[in-house]
Amino acid sequence: MSAQGTLNAFDHVVAGCRSVLEAVPGDRLDWRPHEKSWTLGELATHVAMIPNWTMPTLTMSEFDIGAGDGPPPNPELTSSAELVAALDQNAAAARQTIEATSDEVLASSWTMKVGGETRFKMPKAVVLRSFILDHLIHHRAQLGVYLRLLDVPVPQTFGPTADFPDM
Repeated sequence: MSAQGTLNAFDHVVAGCRSVLEAVPGDRLDWRPHEKSWTLGELATHVAMIPNWTMPTLTMSEFDIGAGDGPPPNPELTSSAELVAALDQNAAAARQTIEATSDEVLASSWTMKVGGETRFKMPKAVVLRSFILDHLIHHRAQLGVYLRLLDVPVPQTFGPTADFPDM
């Protein structure tokens, strides 16, 4: 995929994430649907921070989580406004990095390691699509389930929802 095609997909996915984060009720951030699940606040913060993985993906050829190569730990975000602001800031930085990345760099290899052990190696364009965009879509969908369980209207991301059928 070209950098321009990636930007189009990135903008679409981020816009959907933004609408879901806007719907997160700030007074329920400590709620979790199951004892093994993240709290609503932890999951929403994760969604807001995932775009930060774009920079090391596109500017490095190898990444070792165990070596502390990654983005800083997630901050504690305490409101929907803070979640949206974090997503906007992180997505802007990620978008800038994507814009500055050549198609040749997107085709180059990226290796994910954990404590020195290779977990996967693939072209950066594939990492961007799967590890960042698909990851955002996955957790955004989880947030939609959390919202439904909390009886919060679920916003549209790809089309009408039961709460917004006419949009």
